[in-house]
Amino acid sequence: MNSVVQTAGPIHLGLDVSKNKIAVGVLRWDEQVPDTEMLVNDEASVRRLIGRFPDRSQLRVCYEAGPTGFGLHRLLRSMGVACDVIAPALIPRAPGDRVKTDRRDCRRLARLHRAGELVAIRVPTEAEEAVRDLCRARAAVVGDRTRIRHRVSKFLLRHDRVWRESGWTVRHEQWLGRQRFEDPALRAAYGHYRGMLTAREAELAALEADLAHWFTHGPFTDAVARLGAYRGVAQVGALTIASEVGDWRRFPTARTFMGFTGLVPSEYSSGDAVHRGHITKAGNTHLRTQLIESAWAYQHHPNLGVTLRRRHERVDAATAARSWSAQQRLCARFRRLNARKTSRSVVAVAIARELAGFLWAEMTASQ
Repeated sequence: MNSVVQTAGPIHLGLDVSKNKIAVGVLRWDEQVPDTEMLVNDEASVRRLIGRFPDRSQLRVCYEAGPTGFGLHRLLRSMGVACDVIAPALIPRAPGDRVKTDRRDCRRLARLHRAGELVAIRVPTEAEEAVRDLCRARAAVVGDRTRIRHRVSKFLLRHDRVWRESGWTVRHEQWLGRQRFEDPALRAAYGHYRGMLTAREAELAALEADLAHWFTHGPFTDAVARLGAYRGVAQVGALTIASEVGDWRRFPTARTFMGFTGLVPSEYSSGDAVHRGHITKAGNTHLRTQLIESAWAYQHHPNLGVTLRRRHERVDAATAARSWSAQQRLCARFRRLNARKTSRSVVAVAIARELAGFLWAEMTASQ
């Protein structure tokens, strides 16, 4: 590759980024086959690469979203270079393509980017990403606690200690505390399980205390107040949803947003045959999980409890009215679907999909 690249039109750079290196595919405006080279993944190497191009405004850079995060995107933007971060799941792939290398990937990215076949994701600001990471840390601890709870339950079941009522209530915790084992090995094992569970509970309490500050500070204050006006969306849930979505107006319709959550049914239709299957589970897992968790609150009759009334006092009348309308519809729909379906989980997913539509309408409504 020449030390200085002369340009007469847009140049597309496809980057395949890994922890230690970057494969670069350079596709000039008048060529069909990209040149490739390998760089060390550090700031100095990226700056040297961009420095070869006399007119940075002609550069169009893209790379796949992945574990390396958005640092490269922010570096390139700070240098005045247009950069897109691409959704990996939406990159077109030939069914017969069974060879994958870094060089092939960067060349394909450059070609598809020039053809307009790639879908860019929204890159959060550093402040938004920080709050989102804190929410995801809480979700990780909740998942760890659930796994440990399962281990405790299965351990006791193996040793004929059976709890037949609702689990993890105050009475259940008291029952767990009364369990005793004569064998020293079993006693030690149970003690370690209980210790792990106590540690996760303490971690969760500490994380939620840290999250509480961001309910009323930072980039999502207004979103937390408005989303929290909806039944089933507590402040932690509202912050999680807001941090995962970011800019709600990038979704032109409620149906588009539902697709982003992965709560829409998959479909395979050809000719006169129409087949719809399970939900796609595409898009954002954290967002989908939170919406389904919130949807379970609508299994009961419509009601404005003390907590929800308090949240309504913090928003305008229009938001409170939309929240009440959504609650009436979703509670009624939950009951109707529950009478027809054999699985309540399926009903919760259907309600979560509609709840996503109501939340999109709320966050895109003019204030």
